[in-house]
Formats: sequence, C-alpha cells, structure tokens
Amino acid sequence: MTTVDNQTGPAAGTEDVQQRLVAFLSSRTGGDWAVDQDLFASGAFSSLFSLELLQHVEQEFQVTVEGDDLTLDNFRTVPAITALVQRLRGAGAAGQ
Repeated sequence: MTTVDNQTGPAAGTEDVQQRLVAFLSSRTGGDWAVDQDLFASGAFSSLFSLELLQHVEQEFQVTVEGDDLTLDNFRTVPAITALVQRLRGAGAAGQ
C-alpha cells in the first residue's frame, strides 16, 4: 500500500506537490489528469472550480496567492502550480 506523506514544509518536493495536485484534481473531477495537461483548455473547470483550486492550493501548501500571482498562467498546468507553490514557499522562507 502506498501512502502520500502530507508534508507541507520545505521537505515536500516538486514530485510530492505534483502528486498531491493530481490527486486533488482526480478526486474533485472523477477523471484522470496528466501532469502537463492544460487544465483550462480541457473545459472541465468552471470559474467556481478555479476558486476551489486556489483555496486548495493555499490550504494544502500553506501559501498565500495574491496580486500578480493570481494569473491564469500560474494555474494552467500542474507544473505551473507547482512552480508557483515552490516560489511562494521560498519567498515565505526568505521573509521570515
């Protein structure tokens, strides 16, 4: 049996973040998602789901997405969201 470690600190790496995002997308939509799939071009998301995705990212990874980071490009693919999370974590650590 495989378990996903629910790490939210710096030890949670890129692959972990991506796996957790794909698991969330699959659980919420009932579909399978490729890591590099354009989430918005798929037509599977409503604007309400976009807000739910934003809320999930902030809570799951303990980051705050605001201002210039609230762009479609930052949420278009799992790697884009992962890069955003990693960057925000780095900014949070640098600001402490």
